[in-house]
Amino acid sequence: MIPAKKFRNTVLAAAVLLAASLILSPAIFADSHKDAYKIGGIFSVTGPASFLGDPEKKSMNLAIEQINEAGGVDGHMLEGVIYDTEGDPSKTVMAAGKLINKDRVTAIAGPSRTPTTLAVIPMVKRAKLPFVSCAAGNKIVEPVKPWVFKTAQSDIQAVASIYQHIQKRNIRKVGIITVSNAFGESGKEQLLSQASDFGIKVVSSQSFGADDKDMTAQLTKIRRQDPGAIICWGTNPGPAVVAKNVDQLGIDIPLYQSHGVASPKFIELAGEAAEGIFLPTGKILVAEQLPESDPQKQVLLDYIKAYENKYNETVSGFGGYAYDAIHLLAKAMEGTGGDKAQIRENLENIKGHVGVSGVFSFSKTDHNGLDPSAFVMVRIRNGKWELVE
Repeated sequence: MIPAKKFRNTVLAAAVLLAASLILSPAIFADSHKDAYKIGGIFSVTGPASFLGDPEKKSMNLAIEQINEAGGVDGHMLEGVIYDTEGDPSKTVMAAGKLINKDRVTAIAGPSRTPTTLAVIPMVKRAKLPFVSCAAGNKIVEPVKPWVFKTAQSDIQAVASIYQHIQKRNIRKVGIITVSNAFGESGKEQLLSQASDFGIKVVSSQSFGADDKDMTAQLTKIRRQDPGAIICWGTNPGPAVVAKNVDQLGIDIPLYQSHGVASPKFIELAGEAAEGIFLPTGKILVAEQLPESDPQKQVLLDYIKAYENKYNETVSGFGGYAYDAIHLLAKAMEGTGGDKAQIRENLENIKGHVGVSGVFSFSKTDHNGLDPSAFVMVRIRNGKWELVE
């Protein structure tokens, strides 16, 4: 039998501990009964497209950490469930199936590439699951699909940015070389369809395989047509090979790349051949060079600081696609109780969200939500990105 005095002391101690927990951790106590909102992530973390997926995975984790530190969404913490697709469509389909059927996620961010995104769109449509891709191809959101959104800037705007710059330089003929996949086909379609709008003629159109190691034959054909510039459309490593082959062949005309190579990896792969190359990109590569009046500047600087402090590595714009996806989803989740249909509707009605990739304003007819201001033209000088006016 416990003595009365000892019993009273034990009860008092327990009461003190309980009171302390209520004072010191009110948020934890108040929200401990709320289930976490699970968000799936499917990225090319390893493999040839790891330069896309690795920073996306890290940026998704960073965004979730920041949101949770601020109290989560309506008191619900966010929980990320991430799978590595290795950039392979079949593995991406398997990962999406796990997220939908096993993990029961509320929404999905990713994949990293256009072909892998197109592979899983039928699945998320059937599951009626909010889905925000981090890939660039126009076919992802055109035509509009109710459950499908994307954060990467549009090929339409990227091509327009290139042609505007070429037009200002009084160049009237171009040769194009595009990768033989969904991203390359989307770019090629825009390069061909928009050329006449800018008074430009495409005098040669060539293609290359994603794993090709030499493009001198295609570039030789382009040179024979005497263009004033060459435009390459693809993602690493192919565009770096093109840059090296242009240099090796002594082709002394401007070389433009797509926003698909807007990361330090391209400069690393292309080496000295990267010098002088132009490309349209999100503003993250030149954040410090932006005017103070740019609405994205502070958001970009804050993201860069948080990412580089956490991971001790240089940031890339690709990670920003995932960072934006998570913050957009978190905003859309507010007040929904996790209802997927309501989250989808809220996404579609987000206006003026200042993100890393641009200022997002979605609508029923626009599930990318970005305008031309999301792009700037940059040039590579001495291994660094230089803002071009």
